Order: sequence, then structure tokens, then C-alpha cells
Amino acid sequence: MALVKYNNNSLSAITAASSLPTGAMTLIKEQTASDSSTISFVDGTSDVVFDSTYPIYLIKIINAHLDLDDRSLNLNFTTDGTNFNVTKTTTLFRATLGENDSNQTFAYRPHGDLAQSTGDQFLGEAQSGGGNADANICVDLLIFNPSSTTFVKHFIATTQGVAQGSLSENCFMAGYCNTTSAITGFRFNTGGGGATTIDGTFKLYGIKDS
Repeated sequence: MALVKYNNNSLSAITAASSLPTGAMTLIKEQTASDSSTISFVDGTSDVVFDSTYPIYLIKIINAHLDLDDRSLNLNFTTDGTNFNVTKTTTLFRATLGENDSNQTFAYRPHGDLAQSTGDQFLGEAQSGGGNADANICVDLLIFNPSSTTFVKHFIATTQGVAQGSLSENCFMAGYCNTTSAITGFRFNTGGGGATTIDGTFKLYGIKDS
């Protein structure tokens, strides 16, 4: 986010709070999931902007709650607005700690990465049933220059959630969409065996001047 520097002259010229610059990050679209099977953001659909307008896009997922235990929150991309199956290569590692001070881990997670795969990308787990109605997942996801037709499209995600066994699970994932076609949207869904639904808040921001 860009920093704004003021001096005495610039401050004296401000006559109302509305005169203050709003900064470089702009909220484009907010969606509230309620028993939803998927959450999608596609350029040109429902006021979504996901093109060359911004060089960087930030997605914040706030208190995503899955209705079954031991399920994952997943991500995929589209180039045509319909098929979410872009080829990706990614890597993922995580740190965990249980509520009873057990399961202290910090490790690469091979089954959380992809190698030239069109499948969904794992972001993190959630233990939501079995007395864990307060469990959820929060995510920061950055996508760089998705509309480029020259370069692959890099993305980075940091996830904090409550995993199976009442673990604090901090996942760090990064990778790229291995295509020179413009990425026009992305979708979140769940995995882990058996259908489940998502509740939570999903916000898409554009970052300009970056």
C-alpha cells in the first residue's frame, strides 16, 4: 500500500475529511458466503474487476467456516470465466501447534503442492464440527498481474485456521499459473471427501501504483 507524506502546507489545504487521499488499495467486491458450495470472482460479472486495471489483487477471506470436520479450503483459476482448471505449479509448508501443546511441527507438506496440475490448490484445513463450531479459516491471497499475456501469473497465500485435532495451522503457499493467457477469475471451494458448504466473508481488493 502506498504511503502518503504530508507537510504543513498540504495539511492546511485540507478543509474536510473527504479531501484526504484514500490510498492505493481499493475494495472491488465483497461476498458473504452462507451455506455456499463455491465462491467465485470473475471479471465483468457482478461488478467484479479482475483485469489490467490493477497490477496486484488482494483477496481477504475472513472467518470462513466449513460445516464438516477435516475439510480443506481450495482455490482454482479460470481463463474463460467458466472452467476453473488452469495449470499450476505450487509449493506449501506449514506450522502447527495443538491446544494441548502437542503436534509442534514446521514442515514442507508434499500433499499440499501441485506440479503442472489443473486440480484445486489446497489453502488450509478446518475442523468445524464435533464441538468446534467456533473454528474457521482466515486467508490473505495476493495475485500478481493476472491479465498478462507474456508472463506466468504468480500468487502467494498465507492461511491461519483450526485444523483437525484442534491444531492452530499456519500454511504458507505460493506458486504460479503456468499460462500466458490472461487469468480472468478464480474460485474457492472445499475438498477432503464429501460435500460441504462454506460460510464467511470474501473481499477482493485492487492495489494500484504498485
